[in-house]
Parts: sequence; C-alpha cells; structure tokens
Amino acid sequence: MLVLVAAVAVWNGAGSRYVNDYHLSNTGSQRARDLLQQGFPQQAGDRDQIVVRARAGTLLSPPVRRRVESMLRQVAALPHVTSVTSPYAPGAGAISRDRTIGFASAVLAKTGNAVDDATTRRLISTAEAARSPALQVELGGPAIEQAQRTAIGSSMIIGLGAAVVVLLLSFGSLLAMGLPIVTALFGLGSGIGLVALVSRVIAMPDFSGELALMIGLGVGVDYALFIVTRYREAYRANGGHVGDAVAVAMNTAGRAVIFAGITVVISLMGMCVLGLAFLYGPAIASSLAVLLVLAASLTLLPALLGFAGHRIGRRGRLSRRTGARLDGGAWGWWIGWIQRRPWLAAAAATGLLLLLASPVLGLRLGNTDAGNDPSSQTPRRAYDLLAEGFGRGFNGPLLLVARLPRHGDTTALDRLAVALRGTPDVAAVTPPRLSPGGDVATISAFPVSSPQSSETETLVSRLRAEVIPPLERATGATVFVGGFTASQIDFAHVIASKLWIFFLAVIMLSALLLLVVFRSLLIPLQAAVMNVLSIAASLGVVVAVFQLGWGGSLTGVEGGPIQAFLPVMVFAIVFGLSMDYEVFLVSRIHEAWVHGSSASEAVRLGLMRTGRVVTAAAAVMVVVFASFILSGDRTIALFGLGLASAVLLDAVVIRCVLLPAVLELLGRSTWWFPAWLDRVLPRLAIEPPEEEELPALELEERERPLAGVR
Repeated sequence: MLVLVAAVAVWNGAGSRYVNDYHLSNTGSQRARDLLQQGFPQQAGDRDQIVVRARAGTLLSPPVRRRVESMLRQVAALPHVTSVTSPYAPGAGAISRDRTIGFASAVLAKTGNAVDDATTRRLISTAEAARSPALQVELGGPAIEQAQRTAIGSSMIIGLGAAVVVLLLSFGSLLAMGLPIVTALFGLGSGIGLVALVSRVIAMPDFSGELALMIGLGVGVDYALFIVTRYREAYRANGGHVGDAVAVAMNTAGRAVIFAGITVVISLMGMCVLGLAFLYGPAIASSLAVLLVLAASLTLLPALLGFAGHRIGRRGRLSRRTGARLDGGAWGWWIGWIQRRPWLAAAAATGLLLLLASPVLGLRLGNTDAGNDPSSQTPRRAYDLLAEGFGRGFNGPLLLVARLPRHGDTTALDRLAVALRGTPDVAAVTPPRLSPGGDVATISAFPVSSPQSSETETLVSRLRAEVIPPLERATGATVFVGGFTASQIDFAHVIASKLWIFFLAVIMLSALLLLVVFRSLLIPLQAAVMNVLSIAASLGVVVAVFQLGWGGSLTGVEGGPIQAFLPVMVFAIVFGLSMDYEVFLVSRIHEAWVHGSSASEAVRLGLMRTGRVVTAAAAVMVVVFASFILSGDRTIALFGLGLASAVLLDAVVIRCVLLPAVLELLGRSTWWFPAWLDRVLPRLAIEPPEEEELPALELEERERPLAGVR
C-alpha cells in the first residue's frame, strides 16, 4: 500500500512525458532531418496544416480573407510556432482551383510529440476560434494528431467489468473474485506510476502507458487467479488450515507465476535487440508493469489470503454447483476424446491455425494516415478537405533537403525541381527555399497518392534510386528525401529487415528456460512451434480486419497498412503470455509425471487440474484485451484485437486441443533428456520437490480410474 501511494504521488507530482522518437541512424529521412537542423534550425520541427474552407463564396472574398489572415497572425505569435506560411502568400500554391479550400503550413520549433499537448491545444483553439457560418477551419499534422488522441479510460472500465463477471462465474464468490482484481490494481497502479516517472528519463512512445496498462491488467489478474485457485484446492485438501494452504499455493502456483513473469519480461525486453530506440520505451514500460503486478501477486496476495483465507477457501454457491462437473466430468470426457483421436485433433487444430494465419502472407508494414481516424476528429476532416481540394498526396508531402556544392548555387536546385516535376506520381513541387547560410535548401514534393499508399512508398524508392543519383553526380549536390511520410517508410523497412533477429532471439531464450525447467528436449521445441502458430494466426486476423478491411461495415475499420512495430510487439507480448499457459499446464503435467503417473495419465491429470483455471484466465485476458478495441485509437485497437485473438487461440485451440494431442502422440519420449545435459544444466524447479506429498485432492484424482483413456 505504501508503494502504491508513493507511486501515485510521484505520478501526480512529476507527471509523464511521452515522445514518439522515430530516430533511425543511417536512413535517408534521418540524414535529411540532420541536414535540415544544420541549415534551418528554426524549420526542423514538424509541419502542421491549418485547412480552411469557404462555405459560401471563395477564400478570396475580403471578409473571409481578413478573418483567415487575422487567425494566422495569432497562430504565428504562439509559443513553439516558428513560422506560418499563408495560403495567400505569392507562389504558395495553397488554394484550390475553385478557390474554396486552402491551407496554411505551421512549422513548430520541435517535432510534434516533443511539444507538450497544452501548447498544441492552444494552437488548435486559436485556429478554431476563426470558425463561422462562412468559414470552416480544421487542423492536421503530427502535433495535432498527438493532441487529439483518445483517452482509453472507458475501455479499461469495460474490461474490468467483464473480468469481474468472468471471475465471479469461475469462483462463485464475490470475495474470491475480488482478490485477483484488487491485487492486479495495486500492482498496476504502482507500475503505471513508475512508468510515468521513467518516461521523463527514457523516450517512450505515446501509447506506452496504454500498452503497459493493457498487459499489466491482463497478466495481473491471471497470476492472482492461478494462485487463488491453487490455494482453494490446498485449503479443501488439508481440512481448512489457511497457513498451510497459502504455503502450498505459493510453493506450487507461486513458483510457476514467477517463471511465467520472467518469460514475459524476457520476451518484452527482447525488443531491445533490434537496436531501435522507438521500441525501448514500450519494452521497458510493459516489463515494469508485469514486474509490479508479479510482485503484488507474490506479496500482497498471500497477505490478503491470510486475512480472508477461510472465506476464500470455501466454495461459493455457484462453484459448488459447477465445480465437480467441470473438473471431473467435462474435462475428463474432453481429454479422453482427444487421447482416443490424437491425429485427428492435431490435424484439425493445425489446419485451423494455418487457415487463420494465411492473410499474413499479404502483410504490408507502414503507418496509417489521418484518413483512418474517426470523422469526429479535426485531423480526419482536415485530411478530407485537403484530399478534396488538392489530392490525397497533399496530406503527406515529401521534404527534399539538399546540401549545395557552392553557397547560393541555384542551378542545382532548378534542375532538381525540374526533375521532380517530370517524375511520375508527383502532383506538385514547391519553389526551393535557401537557408540563411546559402548552403542548404529544401523543396517539398506532393505525391499523387496518400501517405499510407504503397504508391507513395514506391515513389520514395524511385526518387532515391533513379531521380536523385544522376542529379547528384551532375551538380555535386547531396540530396536526401525526408519528412514525416518518408521517415515512416524508412522505419517500416528497418523493422522488416531485423524481424528475424528478434524472433530468433526471443524463441531461443524462452526455449532455453523451458529446457532448464522441464528437463526435456521436446517441450521447448513444441512450445516454440505452437507459440509461433498462435501468433501467426492472430496476426492473420489483424491483417484481415485492419489491412484488408474484412467486416469493415460492422467494425467501422478502414483498410490500411499495419503499423510497422505491431508484429514485433505482438510477437513479444503474445510469446510471453503463451509461455504463461505453457508453464501452468505443462508444470502440472510434469508434476504428475515425476510423481509416477504414466505419460497419458499425466496429460489427463494436468489438463483436468488446469483446464478450468486456464480457460478462466484466458477469458479474463480476452475480455480485457478486446475491450481496448473500442478505445477509438487505431494503434491500441490493433493491439487489442491481436492480443485478444492470440490468447483465445492459444488457450482454446492449442492448450486444450493441439498440445494434449501432440503429447499423447509423443508419449514417454516427451520427457527424454540426455543424462550428460542434465548434469551440466542448472536446476530451476517450478514444482515442489519429489519427496513432498501431494495434497489429498490430487492423490484422490490419481487413484480415480482412467475411464475411456486407452
């Protein structure tokens, strides 16, 4: 409680500072940004647009023009606004052919995410004050998008409410339901406070806090759920002794929870091997949230069980009605069916996962533009106005920055402008601008296609490979293609080129941990293959909905590229969460195996003991993650759908069908391990030592006839 109070106090006092840092060394867009900083230090920030539309008449009518120019003067006087280019400026080319739509470019002193939201909101309010029945004013650009991000508080409340319902159905007791929720909230509150503090030291993207909240809430409830479930088993088995039951729960489920938390953190921190500063923040934030909810499960939860252990240990009314049927009937029948038809079950589960994963073959990484935002937000309306008046490419201009061979050498600039105007898919080119020193110049080129279009990506590649090199050789100038759109394209390319390094690192580290813990060669291999299958299937669902637009009429989602960092982060998060279920299920199977059960009997007992709690834990995670689909933020909705579908597929298709079927087919070979390797590797036990007796409930289960199991 003291930790929580301190974390919240620090959070309120210091606040947070989230910054989307897309800094990428050795890329064209970063070199353009560095050169721009040298030649135009006051023009190196983001460019935002103020789009105006005359509702009656044209923008050239005196009353409308006076209103627009007055508003632009007020915007230019705001802090962090270094310049404003009026649509009425000579040669600006910022008024549409029908004279009804125009735009002004506002240049900020810093990149949009480095400017605090209060400053940006003041810019928005100053511009929107000029709205009238005769004039529409909308704003777009990186800083505006940042300030317009939707809060996800309502999504969290929905997720918590759904988790409460699932836990109540699982435990049949209000008090037993409340413990996992309280434990998760204590750990999560402390974790988010710490994340906010760390965000002032380490650059974190704007969605880091929401991502940490989503993951921390899901795993926090799950970890507490596993411990409370094991406590209730031990309490009923020992005749109602609270202290002994807590000790048994922490010595079994507590060990598994520690190991599961470590694997999640390893998977999340694996993002750091890519060497991309943008991913350090989400990795650290999510890891801190997991560690704090893990700490709450290992400290606060046992203490609370000490206070309310007798009431928690007794079955609730709903639990008394359903518990025996679920544990002894339904799950026993299900595993018996799987073990009689292992080939059929394995083939059906694998086929379903491969079918769902098939859309991944068409995955296109990129960054969505404001055209995917809700129409209620001003960036979307500004986007639509620019597209209507000038074409979609005006929403994502390319900024070409040139270092001239000689001061004031306009010949090279003129040749570059001519070459750009003659390039296919370039709609317009602005006049060159010279720096005060005369050695750096900029030219803006507007594509025909939208910023998120593959045609724009092709145009950037053509400029860098075909148009610019001959000009550089002929003139001696050095030209880089930059701007927000080009930086997003570079970011996607860099991540795509390093994905295999990250995947390999995470898989190998997790497999090594499983190898040490379970002393089996096949368990790590099985876990790696099945986890990759579930992740590929979940990404296939995301691609189908958010890229291909399947079901768009129902979901309201417009098709567009998938954020470049999504596969990396979904892989890291889902691989860690999948390892949770792998550990919880396989640890119970391994526990039965080392205590003398046959391979088939161990699989049956392991699934019977964990099936109900794993599905309940998965249901909690699914409803929590799925609630974030309603957040209104496309990035968070992508994560919500990806994580919810991955957990659902992992818990239902893999843990309840594919895993028991494969282990049944492998038989005793599942636990084969070379003696020399057993002597070399350290021992990390996640179950009690073999000499400890099993609780009476488990002994009773072992002695129960294996009806229907061959």
